[in-house]
Amino acid sequence: MGLTAPSLIGPYRVERLLGAGSFATVWLGHDPVLDSRVAIKVLAENWSHDLRVRERFLDEARLLRRLEHERLVRVHAVGELPDGRPYAVLAWADGGSMRDRLARGPLPVPGALALLDQIAAGVAVLHRHDVVHRDLTPGNILFRSGPQAGSGPPGEHGSGPERVLIADLGLAKALAAASGLTARAGTPGYMAPEQDDPLAVVDTRADVFGLGRLGLRLLGAAAIPPNPPARPPDRGPGAPVRLRNGVPPAVAAVLTRATASRPAERYPDAAAFRAALARAVGEGSDRAAAAERRPDRRRTATAGPDRAAGGGRRPARRRLATAGAGLLALAALGLPAGDAGTRRHTAGTAASGPVTVALPAGWRATGAGWSGQYGEDGLLEPALVISPEPARWAADPSVPGAFVGLSASTARRTTVEGWLAERPHADCVPQPVRRTRQGGIDWVVAGFTCPAGRPVVVEAAGLAEGSAGLLYVQVTPPPGRGADFVDALLAGVRVG
Repeated sequence: MGLTAPSLIGPYRVERLLGAGSFATVWLGHDPVLDSRVAIKVLAENWSHDLRVRERFLDEARLLRRLEHERLVRVHAVGELPDGRPYAVLAWADGGSMRDRLARGPLPVPGALALLDQIAAGVAVLHRHDVVHRDLTPGNILFRSGPQAGSGPPGEHGSGPERVLIADLGLAKALAAASGLTARAGTPGYMAPEQDDPLAVVDTRADVFGLGRLGLRLLGAAAIPPNPPARPPDRGPGAPVRLRNGVPPAVAAVLTRATASRPAERYPDAAAFRAALARAVGEGSDRAAAAERRPDRRRTATAGPDRAAGGGRRPARRRLATAGAGLLALAALGLPAGDAGTRRHTAGTAASGPVTVALPAGWRATGAGWSGQYGEDGLLEPALVISPEPARWAADPSVPGAFVGLSASTARRTTVEGWLAERPHADCVPQPVRRTRQGGIDWVVAGFTCPAGRPVVVEAAGLAEGSAGLLYVQVTPPPGRGADFVDALLAGVRVG
């Protein structure tokens, strides 16, 4: 296909080119069913007959689908072109990349520190699942604006808080597969030295090196050039780095250790790097506060509003201490469409297609289809959101609610237990899985207690009678309500 824009990729109308690399081309597409924009990543023609590259391409989509986290780019669907090349339909990062922003000039120091923290939080999600990214670069750090309540269909973005997303996992590998036979892969200037050695073991410390190099790009007194050398000069943990004015001095030691030439001298993983960064920024804030308390000392403003990563006007220490306290990613593949479609109402109930749900007192419904889930007829499979305030549920963690969907395609692909296993909440503590029969359906129920965002999230799935498909329900119960509320809601789900 080259760089000549096709008119269609699958059912999606192509609008323009977003980017092209050695292995794939990314197009901005339009989903005519949801009336929303998506990013469509297509395997490059020159690699279409290489089975290893093809499998690596599909591995990225499978990996993102399995991890399903708000800090990672979301996969909506996969498909295949008439010539056999696979493509993946991804959430469109409408805010561009870190590379785009740095091309306009350096970010303010508070915003750069907050951004580095958010990048580390995203990489930590991968590390918790024993996955190494291996290609952390400014071009693979994306921004997506958050939804504005009632702003329109999913995929169109509002003015809510901005999310930092980790993208392009095509080079990622499970640790079990990252052996000494792993092929060299990475971007010069950000790639750890051991990635240039075909006999070296590549683990989470390679990503720590990448985080350190991103930190130098954001905070260094001499920025990493657009075309950096393939391999930075060897340097142990004692050689200092020079940072911009206004960066807490302790941050230099963190980046120095992260970019040490020998893996053993770096932090063990992204979580340890992030914790060290928070401590370093906190020490800087404490020193600044102590200086302001000294008598007869002129006070000057040291930090402005943090807008680079969606932060507010919090001091750096508080900002980093609370990083990651945003909303949990909805385990549903996407929010339902707007109020059009097959949604029906009767007294106390709502329906989408064959799915009917009894509404708890004071709750309403919206939605007519499951974003990214298509049936054999090419139409969206049925789904809806129910809540006292359905338009706010996705964006406001204080609002209770539930997503209810029915998918025949999912039932053909996996089991109830397998589906729930694909929906981890990495920042939360899982509760014991239980089984319950409600409304004539055998449900498997998995609960999560979370430190921030929504305090309790419940995932439930069961098979509808006959061959209707897999029923999936994600519930955020009202405060103080537990299994009794969840079971009553499940008892009110019907198919037919």
